[in-house]
Amino acid sequence: MEKNIIKFPENFLWGGATAANQCEGAYLEDGKGLSVSDFVTGGSRDIPRKFCTEIKEEYFYPSHMAVDHYHHFKEDVALFGEMGFKCYRLSINWARIFPNGDDEEPNEAGLKYYDDLFDELHKYGIEPLVTLSHYEMPWKLTEKYNGFQSRKTIDCFVKYAVTCFKRYKDKVKYWLTFNEINVTTQTSYGTYISAGVLSETDRAKKEPFPIDEMYVSSQMTYEALHHQFVASALAVQEGLKINPDFLIGCMICRIGLYPHTPNPKDVLACQKKEHLTHDLCGDVMVRGEYPSFAYSYFREIGINTDFITEEDKKILREGTVNFYTFSYYMSNCVTVDPTVEKVGGNMVGGARNPYLRMSEWGWQTDPDGLRYVLNLIHDRYPHIPLMVVENGLGGNDQADEAGNIHDEARIEYLREHITCLKQAIGDGVPLIGYTSWGPLDLVSVSTGEMHKRYGYIFVERYDDGTGDFARHRKDSFAWYQKVIASNGEDLL
Repeated sequence: MEKNIIKFPENFLWGGATAANQCEGAYLEDGKGLSVSDFVTGGSRDIPRKFCTEIKEEYFYPSHMAVDHYHHFKEDVALFGEMGFKCYRLSINWARIFPNGDDEEPNEAGLKYYDDLFDELHKYGIEPLVTLSHYEMPWKLTEKYNGFQSRKTIDCFVKYAVTCFKRYKDKVKYWLTFNEINVTTQTSYGTYISAGVLSETDRAKKEPFPIDEMYVSSQMTYEALHHQFVASALAVQEGLKINPDFLIGCMICRIGLYPHTPNPKDVLACQKKEHLTHDLCGDVMVRGEYPSFAYSYFREIGINTDFITEEDKKILREGTVNFYTFSYYMSNCVTVDPTVEKVGGNMVGGARNPYLRMSEWGWQTDPDGLRYVLNLIHDRYPHIPLMVVENGLGGNDQADEAGNIHDEARIEYLREHITCLKQAIGDGVPLIGYTSWGPLDLVSVSTGEMHKRYGYIFVERYDDGTGDFARHRKDSFAWYQKVIASNGEDLL
């Protein structure tokens, strides 16, 4: 019998992913309002990003100019087209459409910008995958309502979503409601950038302070998350009325989680973290209801769940997403032993895994974990397609004397992960696409620096605010071009 040969599906959506606040710049141009990300300073591996409710002239705010994709999008899209992208994941900056979040009418200049961007993508045969909220909530909604702490923000989001669905119904098929919605529960900074929520204490501080010192109570956190769930479900319902062919998905920040030892207490701790970190948000958005372990956890930590109304439960049941997307960069171990060595990571860290190598920024590289996570998700939600919409390696990329940028470590990272994608497809996972993070250098959300570069395209922009924004192809550019052209067959 001939051995079954695993191949990527025809029409597989190869591409790359960005976020407006990390690449667009033009932070107050053409009527755009301030967003939550515009108040967060730059940082580094050793210096934390800082936050204050006032923008201070003496601090550097990387989102304000980012890599100026706003003015370079035609050049960037041409480069994506040269690589052969089938798909480009981007976000619409909510504050570019509704500068204050609750405006009566949308900002036409903002709407036109994305019209032009989508037209440019289609010129090169690139399918847009659009995230509606990717850490770009209008600041005025935080000022006025404390973001998703208030139900009023649900209405603002749904109005914004409907505006986009109607305007772009013939240009965009694939939509995501909230980026990495589960970061709301991971850190107080995550609650701020995802849900726009601040404590009164943090709101009152007059000088910038480290983001890891932000504090939002668990009660506020889970109320805000619930309101995001309701907003997403309502948006799904409205979107499918506007165009029944829309695919509207969730987006979860996935970290591979393993028990650190066979100690049953480590295994139970890992199971609990998997449930609370990943499955809670996935279950609500895919299955349309809170899982039983969520209510047990709420009781355990003293959460009053009166905010989950019967009407809300009906909305969640009727507004489930029809595909599941996620980010994956790394894995961590879980243990009850407080003496075990710890490592950092995407939003949250964990215990060191001695079998894995570390990136330059201390993230554990685990391509096999991607295959493991894909199978976990498919086992839990077997009826919907999956897509990896963020995966990549941040590195200190430097040009040599001839001006060439040899990013072999990135190529190796991507090669290993794409190999595991193919293996997961062989396992039966219904994977429809892969958009690596990010196709061009952009601002790192974790450290707020340009020094940590992800792209196939080097951008002349530096952490001291200098640089002319010139674009240069790295070695990985030609490599990924070859991967796409061969539909994932040629990874050498």
